[in-house]
Amino acid sequence: MLERFNRYIIDNELFIRTDKILTALSGGVDSMVLATLLLRSGYDIAFAHCNFHLRGEESDEDTDFVKDFAQKAGKEIFIKHFDTTEYAQRNNLSIEMAARELRYSWFKEIADSQGFNKVAIAHHGDDNIETFFINLFRGSGMNGLKAMRPTNGIFVRPLLWSNRNEIRRFAEENDIKWREDSTNNETIFLRNKIRHDFLPTLDEVKDGARNGILKSIDFLHSENQLYRKLLNEKLEQIVTKTGVLSKCEKTNFSGEGGLQLLFEWIRGFGFNFDVARNVFAAMESVENHTFESKDFVLSIQDETIEVFPSHDWEMPIFDVIIREKAHDFVINKDVKRVIQLDADKVAMPLSFRRWRVGDRFRPFGMRGTKLISDFFNDLGFTAFEKRDAVVVCSADGRIIAVFGQRIDDDFKITGKTQHIVEVKSGCEL
Repeated sequence: MLERFNRYIIDNELFIRTDKILTALSGGVDSMVLATLLLRSGYDIAFAHCNFHLRGEESDEDTDFVKDFAQKAGKEIFIKHFDTTEYAQRNNLSIEMAARELRYSWFKEIADSQGFNKVAIAHHGDDNIETFFINLFRGSGMNGLKAMRPTNGIFVRPLLWSNRNEIRRFAEENDIKWREDSTNNETIFLRNKIRHDFLPTLDEVKDGARNGILKSIDFLHSENQLYRKLLNEKLEQIVTKTGVLSKCEKTNFSGEGGLQLLFEWIRGFGFNFDVARNVFAAMESVENHTFESKDFVLSIQDETIEVFPSHDWEMPIFDVIIREKAHDFVINKDVKRVIQLDADKVAMPLSFRRWRVGDRFRPFGMRGTKLISDFFNDLGFTAFEKRDAVVVCSADGRIIAVFGQRIDDDFKITGKTQHIVEVKSGCEL
C-alpha cells in the first residue's frame, strides 16, 4: 500500500518532498492510516485536529488520542475547539455543513499563517462514490457529479485511489490504532444511509460497481474540463462588460442548448437553474422582467439581458460653480458631464440624490411636468440606467435636473440670465 500511495502522489503531482504538509487528523482509521503513510514516506508534516464537541466525552477522548499520537511521532499538532451547534444555528446550516465550513476555514488559516504548502485530507474512493450519489440525488450537473478531485487548491487527497476495506486492512496488519466515531453508524445522515444501505445493495446488483462509478467520475471530470473551456470561450464572445454591468443579446440563447448557456452565464451572479428556467421563459414576453439574487439584479429588456449589482453604489462627486454670464457665452449642449442653469432662479445650495418613485419635473422644452419614471421609459432606459440616475435638487426641494439627461425647463438659461450655475461630474453617468 505504501508503494501505491507514493505512486499516486507522484502521478497526480499532489506534493513534493520539500513541501510542508498539514495533515487533518480526526483519530478515525482513515486519517490515522494517512498520517502513518506520510510519516513512513518521510514527508515534512504536522497535524491539525478539530474538536466539534458533538459527541460529549468521545470528542474529548479523540483529542487526547491524537495529541498522544503526535507526541510519540515527534510532530507538531494544532487543535481547535468549535461550538458547532451554535455556528450551525447562527448560519442556518446543517451540522455536517457547519463542521465542513469550520474545518476547511481553519485549515486554510493555519496553512496561511504557518507556511504550509498543502493540506492533506484522508478522503478515499468510497467517500468519493458517496459524494457522487449525494450530488446526484440533489440534482447536480456535470460539475457536481465529478465529485472530489485529488487536488483542490492547497487541499490534497492522497488516499482517493483506495477504499474503506483496503485502509482498514492496512491498519489492522500494521497495528495502527484508531478511534471509532459512533455517529458513523447512525443512518439519520444521508451519507451514512448511502454508505450502510445503498452501496451494499449496489454491490449485490453488479460486481465491480464501485470501480465502474469511479471510472465514470474520472470521465465526468475530463469532460467537464473541456466543457468549461469551451463555455468560457463562448461567454467571452457574447457577454459585454462595462464596469459593473454585464449584458448579453437575447438571441444568443435561442435554439438548442440556450437554457443551459443562459444558466452558465447567470449562475456566477447567484441565480440557480430554476431561476434560469424562469428567465428563459420570460424572454418570450413582450414585457420587461426583473429577477433578483442576493447581490445582483437581472433585467430583461427588449433585446438584451442585463445583470448588475443590487447593493448601493457610491454617489459621484459633483462640482458646483457659479459665475457671471459672459457676453460671448455659449450653452454647453453635452449634458452627460455638465449641466448649466440660471443661477438666479435656483435656491442654493444644491443637493444630489437617487430618483424616487413619484418624482416629477418639467423636462426642457415641455410645457407640463412629467413623472421621472415615464421620462425614463420614453428614453428606453434599462433597469441599470434607472438605478444609476441622479437628480439634482435645489434648496427648496425642487428637482431642477436629471443629471446627464435633461434640465428642468423652469431653470433654463435665457437672454435675461445674468448668472450661471454649472454642475460637473467627474464621471459619466
